[in-house]
Amino acid sequence: MNKNIEKIISYLKIEQLRNDKRVVVFLICVLIATALWFLNALEKDYTTTISYPVRYVSPPNHQFLANEPPEKLDLKVDAHGFTLLRHKLNFSYSPIILNLTNITRNLESDNGTYLVPTNTLNRRISSQISNEISLQQVTPDIIRIVLDSLKTKSVPVRADVSIDFKSQFNLKNPVSLKPGEVKITGPASIVDTIRFLTSEKRTFKELDKTITRNIKLIHPTSTTVVPVEALLQIEVEKYTEKQIRIPIQVINKPADVRIKLFPSEITLNCRVGLSEFDNISDADFRAMVDYATISNSESRLRVKITDKPSFVEITRFSPESVEYLIETY
Repeated sequence: MNKNIEKIISYLKIEQLRNDKRVVVFLICVLIATALWFLNALEKDYTTTISYPVRYVSPPNHQFLANEPPEKLDLKVDAHGFTLLRHKLNFSYSPIILNLTNITRNLESDNGTYLVPTNTLNRRISSQISNEISLQQVTPDIIRIVLDSLKTKSVPVRADVSIDFKSQFNLKNPVSLKPGEVKITGPASIVDTIRFLTSEKRTFKELDKTITRNIKLIHPTSTTVVPVEALLQIEVEKYTEKQIRIPIQVINKPADVRIKLFPSEITLNCRVGLSEFDNISDADFRAMVDYATISNSESRLRVKITDKPSFVEITRFSPESVEYLIETY
């Protein structure tokens, strides 16, 4: 009950103020006085700091801006209050343009690095801001400019792909990009370190058909590449199994030694694309054991497959090791 009474009393006081013309006149006078004071204050000169964006253009011939100098400069300026207010309310300033060829012309470089004192830029900057503003100081005191020579070279490209094939499917030919080489242009310090470029990462699942598509090439942001894309080709075909028997050869055998292997042949199970199935024979494969690996502790020799066609995948072979008998002349 007491809280309700207090609210009613407060409301009545507010209504009394609204109906009191003297209060209204007083508030208008305060508003006018404040406006006059503000206008009078704007007639005076002030010193303040304005942050201006800056853009760097026109590096010397065959050179490249290799670092990231300040994106903004803090300008300490003197001006009338009205001028400063107008600039403060203009939140989007036109950038100050600094010509790299001009500002580095009379400076000595340290491996392409120039230290540009900003007090030498006052005239250039003043000409690009309002003539109602007097420029006093620029911050930072030094702008570090790194210029590097442009270089172009050809580098190979590699496909960055992950492939999961559908059952009984595999590559017909190695994954390729066309063209196999591209030209990259950029700062020599970067280009010299590049040995190859890769494509964007792509993943293919349950693949059972040939893929042909353009794909972007990845390169450092400060470089350009021609062309910017390459044609990715993933040739896929169905595979089948084929079984082949081949003899086992012995390497590193002394001339006065005869060795017999048991068995003397192995059976290869390989996977091959249908287009190559009729083109492979036992002459395309080579299996061998190494006489130099014989020791008293081992009674068997390990079989190795040393030759096979690139388009064939050996799934298994048997046996993986053989017994032997040595005879001397």
